Amino acid sequence: MSLSHHVVPQDPIAGLSRFRGEFYSCLTRRADGLFELVDAVLCADGPVRSLVELSLVGEHRRGHGGLYDALAAGRFDVARLRRVLATVPLPRAADGRLVLAADLTCWLRPSAHTSPQRILCHTYGRGKDQHIPVPGWPYSVICALEAGRSSWTAPLDARRLAPGDDAATVTAKQMRELVERLITVGQWKKADPEILIVVDAGYDVPRLAFLLKDLPVKVLGRMRSDRVLRRAVPPRKLGVRGRPPRHGGEFVFGDPATWNTPDIQTVTATRLYGIASARAWDRLHPRLTHRSAWAAELGALPVIEGTVIRLQVEHLPSGATPKPVWLWWSGTDVTETTVDLLWQAFLRRFDIEHTFRLFKQTLGWTCPKIRSPEAADRWTWLIFAAFTQLRLARPLAADLRRPWEKPAPPDRLTPARVRRDFRHLRPKATCPAEAPKTARPGPGRPPGRKNNQPAARYDVHTVGRPGSAKRRTKKLTTPRPRRTG
Repeated sequence: MSLSHHVVPQDPIAGLSRFRGEFYSCLTRRADGLFELVDAVLCADGPVRSLVELSLVGEHRRGHGGLYDALAAGRFDVARLRRVLATVPLPRAADGRLVLAADLTCWLRPSAHTSPQRILCHTYGRGKDQHIPVPGWPYSVICALEAGRSSWTAPLDARRLAPGDDAATVTAKQMRELVERLITVGQWKKADPEILIVVDAGYDVPRLAFLLKDLPVKVLGRMRSDRVLRRAVPPRKLGVRGRPPRHGGEFVFGDPATWNTPDIQTVTATRLYGIASARAWDRLHPRLTHRSAWAAELGALPVIEGTVIRLQVEHLPSGATPKPVWLWWSGTDVTETTVDLLWQAFLRRFDIEHTFRLFKQTLGWTCPKIRSPEAADRWTWLIFAAFTQLRLARPLAADLRRPWEKPAPPDRLTPARVRRDFRHLRPKATCPAEAPKTARPGPGRPPGRKNNQPAARYDVHTVGRPGSAKRRTKKLTTPRPRRTG
């Protein structure tokens, strides 16, 4: 999908200074310490490996005690910060639409026994199809996608999943609030095309489309290759009695005999994947049942029609054998242009993985050993503010490349390269934080005295199957039933 280049204000320094001032106004307690902590993250040499080492950065004028105190006791207006992030210029598609991607990322805390509200997070092991559950804090993150092949995104919202939360329900509520904010601040108007939401196979795409059906959005997501959908009901013949059917014939992803002739078929030549062929079938829907997320629905379940797209590429950049990708879009009556736009937009969804990697490996999102989940949320929003400043400083940064790195055009600098030059750009922007006052540290606990108030221990929250009293030890030999929902 051809997305337009990053939109920035006419004066980038003014835009960066404006955001820094608005971000400082969102800080209500320990504002100077939190603000300088973000500057230390942006101006540190190399990746952030330790939280206490940020107090040694020259831009952080306070000691390590003030750093920990700001993160533990600081406060800020999260609702106001969300509105500030929504007002920053966002990238758009060639037709002017916003493309939002949602995904889950985990802050793993396997040894944090004193940290509450930890959940078992699924991670990928070294073996093939090996999933290892590790305790941690999962976060649902929404980003606006950048142009073409890029490691840039525009993070707009984050929310930590509490024990017992359903990822689809939390993401739908989070997406609803974000779309309403974008409409309020003028990022979307009635004359604009509908916002496109892109998710991966971990989400129930039809349910997400059902929960957001009253908003100006369309949902695009990947489905498993073992799904079975239903066609629309054919016209009823005269003289046929009985209750009319609600579902048509089956469309089995793994059975080409049930596909019939596609409504749309396109062939596109790409540089990385060779020939990409896409076939689309209109008005297909899942047959829902009163279980899982639909158990609370009363009466007849809805018929959620959409378009199925099967994407097959010639080869992969890694050399692995490509497998077909099945996509489901909540719209109908597609055209060839829409089909090409949709599958290319789905490929751009993987740019959010670059943002997660930068958060964890460069900005040090998961390096602090924070005990309380509230402090973890506070640190997450500080990382969001730091990355937004990098995005606003993007047209100002010089390419301070290493001798072994290739030169990059000014408009193709990665976030890590922009961060290298942020220390030189910071004096040109506004710095509302005040200098620290002279203070003397407290006495602390006397030497040799034990801690008489140990921290409480918390168990990891797990979700078991209802009615399962014992853990299944014998592997099932029966084939897995096909997914009809």
